[in-house]
Amino acid sequence: MSHSSDEEKGREFLELIDKQSTLQQAMIAKLTILVTKHDWDSDDLKSEIQSMIQEHSEMTRKINGWE
Repeated sequence: MSHSSDEEKGREFLELIDKQSTLQQAMIAKLTILVTKHDWDSDDLKSEIQSMIQEHSEMTRKINGWE
């Protein structure tokens, strides 16, 4: 494996970690709204959180399988 290939792979890994962190912060914000406003019946909020959880799970699988 070439040095530039290693650098690119490292850069991609760091970008993925950054995206995951940003997504985690967004999820926490949405969950905080859900809890503090007791907005349990908001279908939009539920859908948004569900989508974030799915995206987070996919990122985590990629990160955990990184080689």
